Amino acid sequence: MTSLSQNHGWLGSPAGALWPAAELEASSEQQNPFIRFRSFLWSYKNAVEKGFTDRDFIQLVNRLDNSIGEVDGTGFSQTPFENCSDLSSAIGRTGDLWIKNETENVSGSHKARHLFGLALHLEVDEVPLTTPLSIASCGNAALGAAVVARAVNRPLIVHVPVWADTSILDHLSNLDADIRICERKENEEGDPCVLRSQEAVAEGAISFGCQGTENIFTIDGGRTLGFELVDAWIGTQKTPEHLFIQVGGGALASSVIQALYTSLNLGVLEQLPVLHSVQSEGCSPLSRAFDIVSSSVNPFESLDGDEPMWAWENPNSVATGILDDVVYDWKPIVWALLEMGSRPMSVNEETLLKAHELVHGHTSISPCITGTSGFAGILASHEEGTLSPDSAVAALVTGVER
Repeated sequence: MTSLSQNHGWLGSPAGALWPAAELEASSEQQNPFIRFRSFLWSYKNAVEKGFTDRDFIQLVNRLDNSIGEVDGTGFSQTPFENCSDLSSAIGRTGDLWIKNETENVSGSHKARHLFGLALHLEVDEVPLTTPLSIASCGNAALGAAVVARAVNRPLIVHVPVWADTSILDHLSNLDADIRICERKENEEGDPCVLRSQEAVAEGAISFGCQGTENIFTIDGGRTLGFELVDAWIGTQKTPEHLFIQVGGGALASSVIQALYTSLNLGVLEQLPVLHSVQSEGCSPLSRAFDIVSSSVNPFESLDGDEPMWAWENPNSVATGILDDVVYDWKPIVWALLEMGSRPMSVNEETLLKAHELVHGHTSISPCITGTSGFAGILASHEEGTLSPDSAVAALVTGVER
């Protein structure tokens, strides 16, 4: 097998999807990624098949986005992609170091991109407003889901662990989320929050999280981040040689990977950067799965099964936002790493803390430790000597310090 299907978590793009024309960039409306990249969205395809005109869909996006702005103070727009020369110099590098800053996204992280993409599907499919939505999260994903659910006037159940931060819970409560604290049951394997959310879905709720294995259309909105990266590379006429992305549940990396390969297949990009997925040493199920797959007789065929991925025991790290004991969307990531001749990274706690400090000290961005995990991969690779100091590198900084 040299390609993936939806059974492997690969969403793909609708037939006939086209890259937006360059002359559209100046339009303020086109700064909304769900409008600019709408031809790649399955919600757009479904809308057109239901009789929507192009303008109808744009008006739907604008209406929902205005509601997002009323709840969160800002709507969706393309997030900054900046060359951080001071940060590069601070770690002894001479090459360009680019940061895509997701702290300026709705609700302060990339998570709302996935969830707004799902909200568009709910609207186009005319799902009743009384149907509950369900998510397992106690951080940025929950906050993003709560903002979007509140904006589109839909009930949301949030399943959180017993150790969830009270400030996050207060914020969720203010957004009218139905908070359910999930204790681990005796002899239960896997994340109890995920298990309780799955039970809610079995009872009629709709999965409204950032796991493509639970609802593959969460990849739809997430891919807009990858398309934005491509847009930025076209604008600078330079594609980085290496791209570092944090991995928790895996939907972010999977979404970006799928967008990049779509762009490559369309001829928008001539080549892709080498992907580097980053986890903490205290929770590295992706590395374990990759080692099993890559050592098999036919690695690509090994992606047909689920055996290489199972729950990591006792996940522990200062980067709490990537402590998913299972990488749910692991198959597209492992596939891309195999294609590129790369492999997953596991970063130690000292490097995660140092990366966080450096980003705060040498940029104007204010991210959390999880948010700087991608940059921690750059730092670790540079210090290990596996990354040429004059190479052009990029990372996503994904969540604001709260």
